[in-house]
Amino acid sequence: MSKKKENKSPFVYSTDPLYNPFAEDAPAEKTLPASEQLLRVTLETKHRAGKTVTLVTGFVGTAEDMGELGKQLKNHCGTGGSAKDGEIILQGDHREKVRAWLQKNKYRLK
Repeated sequence: MSKKKENKSPFVYSTDPLYNPFAEDAPAEKTLPASEQLLRVTLETKHRAGKTVTLVTGFVGTAEDMGELGKQLKNHCGTGGSAKDGEIILQGDHREKVRAWLQKNKYRLK
């Protein structure tokens, strides 16, 4: 195609006879209640230039709800961190504080 003529169609040819470009994606993931969540709290130093971080993994739900839980944990521990890729990262060793807060708020721990 020349640069002057733009292809305005976002579709690419598919040989799959069942392919429907207008079908909706997978249904939105729902967040489980706190009593049904099974979270794992671990300490990690690898791949972080020797810095210690506390990881909370196993959260089932939307990214917004995981971000909110991460924000609450960061505020409780008084530290920085992030919530991405299905895990909540807190800077430093805060395993006991995190476990206590999660148990107080009815989360199950492994």
